[in-house]
Amino acid sequence: MKKVRSMRRCLVFALACLMVSAPGLAAPLKPAPLRYPARFGALKFPQQFPAGTRLTITQWSHFVPRYDQWFDRYAQDWGQANNVKVTVNHINLADLSSSLSSAIAAGKGSTLYEMVAPPPAFIQGLQPLDDVNAAAQAAFGETNPVCAHSSYLPIKKMWYGFCHGWVPDPGDYRIAMWRKAGYPRGPATYDDLYRGGVKVYQAAGVPVGVGMSPEIDSEFFIRSLIWSFGGSIQDARDHVVFDSPQVIAAVEYMARLYKAAETPEVFTWNAASNNQGFVAGSLSYIQNSISFYRTAQEVSPEVAADTGFRPGLKGPGGKALQTAHVYAIYVMPKYVADGDEKQAAKKFMLDLVANYSNATYNSALYDFPAFARTVPQLTAKGGWLDDDPFGSKPADKLTVLRDAEAWTGWLGYPGYANPAVSQVYEQHLLSAMMAEVAQGKQTPRQAVKQTAAQIEKIFEKWRKAGYLGGG
Repeated sequence: MKKVRSMRRCLVFALACLMVSAPGLAAPLKPAPLRYPARFGALKFPQQFPAGTRLTITQWSHFVPRYDQWFDRYAQDWGQANNVKVTVNHINLADLSSSLSSAIAAGKGSTLYEMVAPPPAFIQGLQPLDDVNAAAQAAFGETNPVCAHSSYLPIKKMWYGFCHGWVPDPGDYRIAMWRKAGYPRGPATYDDLYRGGVKVYQAAGVPVGVGMSPEIDSEFFIRSLIWSFGGSIQDARDHVVFDSPQVIAAVEYMARLYKAAETPEVFTWNAASNNQGFVAGSLSYIQNSISFYRTAQEVSPEVAADTGFRPGLKGPGGKALQTAHVYAIYVMPKYVADGDEKQAAKKFMLDLVANYSNATYNSALYDFPAFARTVPQLTAKGGWLDDDPFGSKPADKLTVLRDAEAWTGWLGYPGYANPAVSQVYEQHLLSAMMAEVAQGKQTPRQAVKQTAAQIEKIFEKWRKAGYLGGG
């Protein structure tokens, strides 16, 4: 009875949160009732864990605050139902890597860390989660390619993480400004972004907002640009292919865009800067997840109403690919010993996926599932993307996200994320390269050649350690 009451309390709380966050709005479809199965594929768990079982989770402070409120209550109710003492620590997104690194070095820390970008650079200090991923696939179907390529390392045949969700990263534009510039549906190509962005900047003094700073949004826009121009860091077999005409063309484009339609602030932005600038009405276009839009609905309704969304912009050859904005990946350090804590952590991850319709809903549709069948309400005809339960006007404004998987890449594309790709990201080599060229300190060819040499050294180090293919 205690377990049943706990589940009911959690469900009532979740629904109450939705009502408070969106007064007067009735969802077209409701999240599924919470459940905590005892078995997932080959993994079987006790109905309740032994007294004294503890689980500590460190994860980022979500860009949609209501998600953290829901998650913390969900974790406590899950703990009550499973007889586990759960502690959740929320930290700044920028501190995740250093926190995990320190824990691995010290040999102690949280049971689970939730990373927002593929963490294979830490693989030597992580436990394999092959059984968790296999159990999830047995219960929920194949893992989304974005998530699978971000948590599995083929050369080691190892799932070093458990990716439970991901976040699309559409293009976001001010409808009225772009309509006046001759683009009533916003830019569809990078050429549109340049031509229309220049027109808006010259007419209204409002710049384009894509950064060249050592932070998440800049790094992801730069990768999206390079992919769409036909370039990449590596090929599908872990060979470095960065020094190419396609990458040079992308760097040249970025420098031209900056000189014609941007301001120097883009070199010093943090992860919140383009969100804040767009909501304040001082940017005409950004590439970002919908978290800024949810903020605008509350604090600047006129900006929210004037916000349009675009899928990946097409490059010169017609290719359109944008990186995911966040990859929600749990990892377990090697210091976690076999026993009840470890088993509880595995059950927690799987139960979260089993209840992912609640996670997606309480993130205000920010978090997409790694296993699509767990949230059929999201993309169903007449579902949440067709009829946004959180007040979009028009209600189908977010339907562009229905096909997001088709235009979304991942760190390591077209291959898998690997320790070398992860290190390139952590060191912000691409944003530094773009900034050097935009500021006139190097030519595009010089900057690409130099960055390619840095990337080659990183790849060679990990290849010698046995963590890369290619040879």
